[in-house]
Amino acid sequence: MSDIKIAESFPRYTAHDPAAPIWCVTPTLDGCIHRFFDTPPFSPSGRYLAALRLPFEDRLPNAGDEAEIVLVDLAEGGERVVATTRGWEPQLGANLNWGPDDTALIFNDVEPGEWVPFAVKLNPHTGQRERLAGTVYHASPDGQTLASADLTRMGFTQPGYGVVVPDEHRQRAQGLAEDDGLWLTDVPSNTRRLAASIRQIVDAAGPEELRASPEDFEVYGFHAKWNPPGDRLIFTLRWFPAGASTRDAFLDQQTADWKVRFGVYTLRPDGTDIQLAVGPEHWAKRGHHINFTPDGRGLSMNLGGWVDGHALSLVGCALDGTGLAPITSAVPGSGHPSVHPTGMMLTDVYAHEAGLSYGDGTTPLRWIDPTRGTEQAIARIHNGTPFDATPLRLDPHPAWDRTWQWVAFNAMDQGQRRVYVMDMRGLLGSTS
Repeated sequence: MSDIKIAESFPRYTAHDPAAPIWCVTPTLDGCIHRFFDTPPFSPSGRYLAALRLPFEDRLPNAGDEAEIVLVDLAEGGERVVATTRGWEPQLGANLNWGPDDTALIFNDVEPGEWVPFAVKLNPHTGQRERLAGTVYHASPDGQTLASADLTRMGFTQPGYGVVVPDEHRQRAQGLAEDDGLWLTDVPSNTRRLAASIRQIVDAAGPEELRASPEDFEVYGFHAKWNPPGDRLIFTLRWFPAGASTRDAFLDQQTADWKVRFGVYTLRPDGTDIQLAVGPEHWAKRGHHINFTPDGRGLSMNLGGWVDGHALSLVGCALDGTGLAPITSAVPGSGHPSVHPTGMMLTDVYAHEAGLSYGDGTTPLRWIDPTRGTEQAIARIHNGTPFDATPLRLDPHPAWDRTWQWVAFNAMDQGQRRVYVMDMRGLLGSTS
């Protein structure tokens, strides 16, 4: 159980009078981000925080560009670079995850010339590192099993989340692959297996458009996420007309001609009980950022088309998609929502998100009470950049620690990316 203490040397964030105590924990290293809203960047004990430091701010990475892995000592203060990696992109970095304890940091890397991504298990205190058999997108709650799609192909539908390799080392995929899909890597035995192929997933759960004419589409895996109990996974597929320009296909999401299609599946780690939880007919109305609820038995997300006047709504359903409905109709959805065990919800706002951002590059961290239909802006933070509609934008990605009492998020400080930690215990006491 993590027990987080924040050293006095970390500067407090006090702009706009936040409703919870906030500290900047990367004050001396520019360009730092933590991973994502579904992953604690806090170590299992709560003493450390892991971040990635981007080497530049004004362009996408080329194959072989190095970023740095940063370890923050929350209790004693200070941040330091503990490793470098070439296996990163600017949204989720190198997909940094913690293993079972504070001696195991897991992230992606790639060797130039070889160009086959792999996960690394690093002891950040000694520098000892082990090359693992597979890659990591999300580690299981016990840190023993890594889940991942093919990280070199993810950029065909959306750049920013995988590993950059030269174009000749990543293959486009037409139809339903039998040798690609959801990969799981067992860390103790250092072995990798294909838990479910793309063909197995579609054969088991659809949708019918892929079953009927699979060769008409290129089909790729994307998100791979463990639920908190560690007994189910989310796996997402994305597909678009075969031979289409991938960049145009993704950008057309913002128009009526939405070429990229989405399916969110849930399944067991052994590849059984595959369910199409939220199909393309729902994502075609706009939506994003599906996640497990804390008990691992439900899903939450942003979806369009549910509440008049709301571009997005906060929506939930069971693991098989039943009961799909707004969690609340009183306030709109936004950003990267998560459900707290109390039933409260936390989410952020994109700097370009009309009606919710403040219009000056600052946005709220939203604390939502679905029962009462109310919300509070916990903090007003700066996440506007010159690249707000690209993979170089800065998403706050508010992420809970393992005790559901502390939150890490990204924000800008005088033009530099930094990581912040927020103590939510006071607000939780007022809602319990």
